[in-house]
Amino acid sequence: MSPVRRPFALLLEAGLARQERRLKWLALVLGVASTIAIVQDLDPWPMVFGLPFCLIWIGCAWLHGERQLKWINLLFTALYIYGLLRWGFADLP
Repeated sequence: MSPVRRPFALLLEAGLARQERRLKWLALVLGVASTIAIVQDLDPWPMVFGLPFCLIWIGCAWLHGERQLKWINLLFTALYIYGLLRWGFADLP
């Protein structure tokens, strides 16, 4: 039995499929920018560039049903959000 698909999910999936190539190029640029930021020790920019990188790959993995890739990127997304929140609240009393 196949899962019930809602209209929003179908629209989202169609939009991802149409923009997949552009999203992957954007992910490549974000990955390179994140790597440069790591090498140059530019905190918090590696996390700022890495978060949308992971979100793009979650969408692409979801589109193609690659469960393992999706879960790995969900883990990294949670870690990036934690790191950004920790960095953002570091100066608070």
